[in-house]
Amino acid sequence: FLSALFYLPVQGFALFAAAVVLIGAWEWSNLSGYPRVWQRSLYVVLVGVLLWLCAHWVGVFAQQPETDAYRSLLLIGCGWWAFALLLVQGYPSSAILWGAAPLRALMGLLVLVPTWVAFSFVRSQDNGAWLILLIVAVVAFADIGGYFAGRAFGKHKLKPAVSPGKTWEGFLGGVLANLVLSLVLWLVLGGNYWGYLAIILPTSLVSVLGDLLESMVKRHRGIKDSGVILPGHGGVLDRVDSLTAAAPAFALALLASGWMGG
Repeated sequence: FLSALFYLPVQGFALFAAAVVLIGAWEWSNLSGYPRVWQRSLYVVLVGVLLWLCAHWVGVFAQQPETDAYRSLLLIGCGWWAFALLLVQGYPSSAILWGAAPLRALMGLLVLVPTWVAFSFVRSQDNGAWLILLIVAVVAFADIGGYFAGRAFGKHKLKPAVSPGKTWEGFLGGVLANLVLSLVLWLVLGGNYWGYLAIILPTSLVSVLGDLLESMVKRHRGIKDSGVILPGHGGVLDRVDSLTAAAPAFALALLASGWMGG
């Protein structure tokens, strides 16, 4: 990942990210309820076509990316996650809205495609590689802060029907860890502290939703891991679930703030 991030050009990293997303599509097809090879292959092709169309619309391979196109796709992605919050909050009753296999397949499109758009947009900015590393750091800080705070103080379950191990104390611990990250970046790099906070805080808040959504779909499907491609860790989606929500939020906040890597 680090080699692709720092040594590939913008277009090369977009292709690398697309490959990861397509592996995620293979796994999501099974989560959707399509276990046969031809069904899963067809779903991967569908996602690939959508990525190709998005790449041309936003100008990934053009000299000048289309900011308005990126903004439209990121708004769709973040709008989806706002709706996904309601689905997670309402589970298991909400399953009546998305439990059918075609609807879960549609959910996968709304999860995977905006993730690729977000990473492509952020990587195209000045210092884009470092900004993507910041997305990963925000998610890591949310996970680590959440783990330790949850172990030490966790009493109130966040959403037990979806993920019994997560607590409100852990969630707040992850947010606190990212407030510390914002402060450290400001002290080390300078600039506008509120600018860091405006990008990092919403990313941290949303990141847990990606984890909860995948947990909800896996629970409905009756499986523990999204795949087996990573021995001991499960599938690709099990590793990047938080990033699928965090990346669009980060990218849209970056675009709205006008910070753009400065």
